[in-house]
Amino acid sequence: MNLITLTDHVCAEIAKLRFAPPVTCVYNPLDYARAGWDAYVNAYGQGPREVLLVGMNPGPFGMAQTGVPFGDVPSVRDWMGIQAEIRKPREEHPRRPVEGFACSRREVSGQRLWGWAAERFGSPERFFARFFVANYCPLCFLEASGRNRTPDKLGTAERTRLFEACDRALRAQITCLQPRYVLGIGAFAESRIRHVVDDAGIRVGRILHPSPASPAANRGWSQAVEKAMRQMGIGF
Repeated sequence: MNLITLTDHVCAEIAKLRFAPPVTCVYNPLDYARAGWDAYVNAYGQGPREVLLVGMNPGPFGMAQTGVPFGDVPSVRDWMGIQAEIRKPREEHPRRPVEGFACSRREVSGQRLWGWAAERFGSPERFFARFFVANYCPLCFLEASGRNRTPDKLGTAERTRLFEACDRALRAQITCLQPRYVLGIGAFAESRIRHVVDDAGIRVGRILHPSPASPAANRGWSQAVEKAMRQMGIGF
């Protein structure tokens, strides 16, 4: 199974899930922004990768707009060279419109992640020869206020069904990409990776999440990430 086929399976499975208030809108970029995701996978997700980086779920100004994990528009368009037609989700939150590549809001986490990749590796081809970036959960959850609700804050029953589907998808991604290292971008993603990975040949770890809500990330995210990777044996 390749990542494109896997996406079809994931979309079919999560389409059956339902979520109660305070969630009022659920965005699935693998559906309405599929053109962006497919372009990303076709360009940069073919073949084995040394390192798989796993985020939590799409941000409203990142993957929710472009279909690319941590998909800050200028990073995706100008560095990766990806631009695609993005449709609208079935239900659109009035405070979180999907404008696709016309979105003018920056996704700071993506700006930091892809900015580091560009600075360290230069071209996307050099970065993606060793790395691939994905999300554990493909869904973006919005409350009535427009606030982003992260998957770990869902109700127990909702979380259980969702995580079962996401665990299966992560296992399949690891089978496709055959990484030596699988690193969570933040503590939540690391915890889900450790729940899934039982292969002693795969090293599991964590890097600091690049969110601007993290004081540590605001004090030098790139340096912290490179230090963590080197400690795990990932060289540059």
